[in-house]
Amino acid sequence: MKGSTFTITNYGHFGGTFATPVINYPDVAILGTGRISEKPWVHNGQIVIRKVLPLSLTFDHRVTDGADASQFLTKVIGYIEDPDLLFIESA
Repeated sequence: MKGSTFTITNYGHFGGTFATPVINYPDVAILGTGRISEKPWVHNGQIVIRKVLPLSLTFDHRVTDGADASQFLTKVIGYIEDPDLLFIESA
């Protein structure tokens, strides 16, 4: 592929949970997804078993600020947790 600015990689396919993906030049960021696994999680004050998807974002600090990258990752998490938001916010 050529001419991209952002890449998504899935190291979870190979059994990985966490990783630090390396940006491919000339991209400015890469989002990595780990393996979905069931974990104990606190939800509404109760410990429950939830499916957890680890995400990692590597980005070029010369192009974007850490706060903006964090807001982007929070938005991605929101869309994964509730895909209906994609339709509501795009209207």
